[in-house]
Amino acid sequence: MTNEQTMMLQLNNVEVIYAHVILVLKGVSLDVPEGAIVALLGANGAGKSTTLKAVSNLLRAERGEVTKGSIEYQGERVDKLTCNDLVKKGVIQVMEGRHCFEHLSVEENLLTGAYTRKASNREISNQLEKTYHYFPRLLDIRRTAAGYISGGEQQMVALGRALMANPKMILLDEPSMGLAPQLVEEIFGIVKELNQKEKVSFLLAEQNTTVALKVANFGYILE
Repeated sequence: MTNEQTMMLQLNNVEVIYAHVILVLKGVSLDVPEGAIVALLGANGAGKSTTLKAVSNLLRAERGEVTKGSIEYQGERVDKLTCNDLVKKGVIQVMEGRHCFEHLSVEENLLTGAYTRKASNREISNQLEKTYHYFPRLLDIRRTAAGYISGGEQQMVALGRALMANPKMILLDEPSMGLAPQLVEEIFGIVKELNQKEKVSFLLAEQNTTVALKVANFGYILE
């Protein structure tokens, strides 16, 4: 990292407490430069998911809160904003476990990603076409209910749905979980392509250190 690099995201000495008593994170500081892929590594339970939720402000839904430190996105303090505010600013979280709408088709799931955008039908149609370009497998199953597709395909739907929101930054939580090695390679290849071609910055929480560091510019380890 050089001093000239613009920082997309900065966490400074962040502490997170759940239910007013359970200390989950303490003293977490990290930087994500604009246009970079940064890996957040550590064992299960180290606090990787909590760190991502602190950024996206999904903590409140789980009775968690940032009690110390600061979180800045593009130079603006954001730890008091709502999830909706952050999505509108281009910060999208892809949750661990995919969280697809199982009763909706693949294409309907993708279109939910554009729900917050003030975009014309043509712009959304163009974005959908671009999403199918990165995830050609989804085009073949676009009419299938998401509950009937494989775990790897659901992960692609979750990533594609994030892409439909026209993100500047994606918080990606454990994308390799439960997937075969070949699918993991494919998904991480798409992450690298989105970073290089669409200029999307990534903060990537992952237990699989080897595959994460293949695509990341650098990484942080949570203990």
